[in-house]
Parts: sequence; structure tokens; C-alpha cells
Amino acid sequence: MDLKAETREFLATRRARITPDKAGLPAYGGNRRVPGLRREEVAMLAGVSVDYYTRLERGNLGGVSEEVLEALAEALQLDDAERAHLFDLARAANASGAARSRARSAPAPALRPAVQRVLDAMEGVPAFVRNGRLDVLGSNLLGRALYAPLYDSPERIANQPVNSARFHFLDPDAARRFWGERAERIAHDAVAILRAEAGKNPYDKKLTALVGELSTRSEDFRRMWASHDVRFHRSGTKAFHHPGVGFLELDYEAFELPADPGLQMNVYTAVPGSPSDDGLKLLASWAATTLAAEPERSSGSGRTSG
Repeated sequence: MDLKAETREFLATRRARITPDKAGLPAYGGNRRVPGLRREEVAMLAGVSVDYYTRLERGNLGGVSEEVLEALAEALQLDDAERAHLFDLARAANASGAARSRARSAPAPALRPAVQRVLDAMEGVPAFVRNGRLDVLGSNLLGRALYAPLYDSPERIANQPVNSARFHFLDPDAARRFWGERAERIAHDAVAILRAEAGKNPYDKKLTALVGELSTRSEDFRRMWASHDVRFHRSGTKAFHHPGVGFLELDYEAFELPADPGLQMNVYTAVPGSPSDDGLKLLASWAATTLAAEPERSSGSGRTSG
């Protein structure tokens, strides 16, 4: 990833969305040439010179202090995910040559057998582990069953982990059937997660390759990628239109794995006694009859294929 371009476009898009009124500034002049704040207005709000802010927005975060970053986040009204992204960009820009070399050569985090055993022990709920590129590195049987359309997609690369971003943008008809009216929102969230990962790991060659492929093959991905939105994926509710059991509305919680930086476990549950709770029981039966006969779940379910 081009760090300077990432920084330049991120700051410019954040600045463009804030009107003087939102920032509590008088809107002098009737003809503003920019959709949001001017650079000098951001500089004033952040308490830095216009020249210094201009240097930052040109992508040069070298030597920037935490105090300035905090002031900039406040001036641009960044949310928690955006603030973290700004700090990630600054951290990468200020990394030493040795640190950058280590980042380029560091092996990708893999799923440990002990974590897979934890997944398998969670029999009543769908669960899986993914990385920041949205590769599903492992799942339990119910998680594999829930995400059956992703595993069965013709866009899945053989002997590689299922990747939900590839499914979203390269098999869009199947994605819309699976996620229904929320498909656009979920696709946007996927792009925002990838954008945040690009700030954390700008030297990830597989991420760069994935973004390049999706940008080449999907106009929707190009449009969403250009927004430079980022977000955390911690908890919420998702609706699924599963081909085997029908509609499921499930709450999810994401748990970071401290021993495996960059990996997180996602667990889905249903409200007890709800139709979706009954649907999960039906999904378990469907999985037992449809998937349990697979000769090797490690390649079919993505258990350890990453």
C-alpha cells in the first residue's frame, strides 16, 4: 500500500464530510470550492499552522506527535475506528527500516490447534476465526454450515481459506440472496474492515493482491474503497437467508485472540425461544446430515487451510 496516498486520501475525505456548521464555524462566503472544511479551518481547529496541516494532508506523517494526532482527530470529528486508523497510519509512517523489514517478512498468523479445539467445543453456536483480510481460517461445524454459500461459491479459490470479501464482490448475486436487503451494508462493512487492515499492515502482500483483484473485477468495490471508510467489527446483528434452513437473525460477538495478533473469533447466537433459535437447531441437523460426511473438513470448511 502507498502510505502517503492512504494518508492523503483519508484526511481529505474526512475533511470533505464536515461542514462549517457541523464544526461550529461561521460559513463565510457564499461560494465554497470544497464540499467540507477548508484546510485552514482544519488547521485552526487542530491548533496547528496551515503549512503544517497541509504537509500532513499531503501524506507526510513523519515525526507527528500524539498530541497533534489527537487534536486532528478532534478537529475532524473522527470516531474510534477512524482515530485508530489515523494512529495506525502514523505508526507505519514513523516505523524504522528494520521494523518495516520485519513487517514485510513476518509470517501470516495461522490457526493453532488449540484454538480449533475451542471452536469444535462450541457445538450449539456457529463460530469461526478470521484474519484482517477476511480469510476464514477455521470454523466449527455449525459455522461451516451457516456460511455454506461462501464455501460453495465458484469464486472460492481451491485449497485456500474462504474469503468473505471475494464472496461479496465477485459472487454478488449469491451474496444478495444470502444477506438480502442488508447485503449492501455488509459489503460496505467488509471494505471498511479491509481499509482498516491496510492501515495496520500496509506491507501485507496478500492484502494488496486481494484489493487489487477486487478493484479490477468489481465496480462496487472500487466505489466503496474510494470512500476510505473504516470501522470496528465487534458486535451487532446479522440476518441470513440460508439455503437449507431459511431466515436467521443472529447476534454476533467478536473476540480478539491475544496470543494470535490479527485474528479474531466471531460467535453467533440467537435469542432463546425465537424462530432463529429454532432455526439454529435445524441448521445443526442440516449440518449433521449434509456436511458431516465430508471426508476432510480442513479443506472444505477452512479449518486449518490458512
